[in-house]
Amino acid sequence: MKETLKTLIRKFKKKPVVIEAFEWKGEIDAEIKEFLKGTNTYTNESKSLVITTLEGDMEASLGDFIIKGVKGELYPCKPDIFWQTYEEVKE
Repeated sequence: MKETLKTLIRKFKKKPVVIEAFEWKGEIDAEIKEFLKGTNTYTNESKSLVITTLEGDMEASLGDFIIKGVKGELYPCKPDIFWQTYEEVKE
């Protein structure tokens, strides 16, 4: 039986995974240094944070969230996408 697009497309939902993240405000203090430890990041003249990700260098602007993924990888996320995808975990 030949597969059609209707039979190939299925629905999926994200697994509930807890991540760590912080909002980039342009400054690196001791806690943020610890969070970024072991990763290739630097700030540029516009106070953006440049992060080497699995997809190449990505720039985080002020207000973006820096997310640490499940394998320790870092990547930036725009605030509107972040809040649509995540909610804060209260410990």
